[in-house]
Amino acid sequence: MKKYFLLLFLLMFTRLSGQENLTSVMTLAEFLGYVKTYHPIVKQANLVINNSEAKLLKARGAFDPKIEVDFDKKQFKDTEYYNKLNGAFKIPTWYGIELKANFENNDGTYLNPEALVPSDGLYAAGISASLLRNFVINERMASLKQAKLFINQAKEDQQILVNEILYNASLSYFDWLKTYNEKRIYEDFLENAQIRFNGARESFFQGDKPAIDTLEAGITLNDRKLNLEKARIKYVKASLELSNFLWLNDNTPVELKENIIPDVNSLETVDTSLNIALFNDADFDINNHPKIKSLEFKIESLNVDKNLKMNNLLPKLDVQYNFLTQTPRVANSLIVDNFKAGINFQLPLFLRKERGDLKLSRIKLQETKFENEVAKVTIKNQVNAVQQELSSFITQTNFINGIVRDYSTLLNAEDRKFFMGESSLFLVNSRESKLIESKLKAIDIQNLFFKTKAKLFKAAVISIAE
Repeated sequence: MKKYFLLLFLLMFTRLSGQENLTSVMTLAEFLGYVKTYHPIVKQANLVINNSEAKLLKARGAFDPKIEVDFDKKQFKDTEYYNKLNGAFKIPTWYGIELKANFENNDGTYLNPEALVPSDGLYAAGISASLLRNFVINERMASLKQAKLFINQAKEDQQILVNEILYNASLSYFDWLKTYNEKRIYEDFLENAQIRFNGARESFFQGDKPAIDTLEAGITLNDRKLNLEKARIKYVKASLELSNFLWLNDNTPVELKENIIPDVNSLETVDTSLNIALFNDADFDINNHPKIKSLEFKIESLNVDKNLKMNNLLPKLDVQYNFLTQTPRVANSLIVDNFKAGINFQLPLFLRKERGDLKLSRIKLQETKFENEVAKVTIKNQVNAVQQELSSFITQTNFINGIVRDYSTLLNAEDRKFFMGESSLFLVNSRESKLIESKLKAIDIQNLFFKTKAKLFKAAVISIAE
């Protein structure tokens, strides 16, 4: 974490007057670590889990004990028609069973006879249960099971979201590195063009070279300046693009300072930075992939929903039984002779709504299973394709490095011949242009190689340690 604060210091403050040429290298690992720590979208991904935890808390609320009080009174022309008080304490349980205690105290001139209770009130303790529908599984049980599954699914989805933002950030870093390397090439060859122009002009003044050589050297010099300016603008744009991923802890965006440069030796550290150094296609278990695990949790949740819909095909049979007493403190006062009981039975004749819900639930479950199978094949093919690309880029890199080396040899030889008077400035510039072209191709191939590494990081959804 200390290196991130050091980087933050360099990003926030302008260079001191005595350190105008001082540069600081920001490695890929530092950059990605900084993005993972402070980027708002990464923080937003953490809210996915918070949201699921809130849903789990809400689902558990269905099993909270409840206190209910119902008071009803009517008085007219000095006559108390009725005064009814009914208080209850209920405890829902996992299955379709509910425990409850009740106190009832009613009086009044026109009180319904069935509501008459002793003067001190009537106490009840009992149980209610759903014996068919809603016994093995019900709405609150299903909601709680699904909420627990949603948390596990949210953790996998969060990893995918974080991986996505780190993937995009790495692509931005690689483009930044590419434009920086291109700018360096044009800076180096601009210096060569300036030296040749000065030499051609001096030789012209001394009468050793014709004016046409000075003109050609001047054209080459201006062409190098033009290309350098184009490369500089591309580098500035890439730096601004990279700044989109740089934030402070309080969600304040940070602009990249000019003295911060990319690591030109990223080729040696890219595997470690993206945590793909130990990745092995043969050991890659598709079932541990966050996308597949997320879909598996979704399938489990849909199975819970399907079971609930199947349970709804059963008839509804709710029963309740309550012991009645006016002396609750006396243990043996709860006897079977004093009770209040009830039965409620319901059965839709056609069950069209229930059958329709079950069919829709099964269709959705089957769709998700199909999606899971397709995702497995797609991810495997993506990983395999990326591995093939990486192998190809290694071969391409070897070829282009040989081409750059050979063009460099040709240019050096042409330079020696030119200074011995056996060649022309045109041939030297031609050799140099080919060398520049081959070096730019090498940078392009390296950039594609880096981006393919990032594709592997994304396809396998590999996490980076804090």
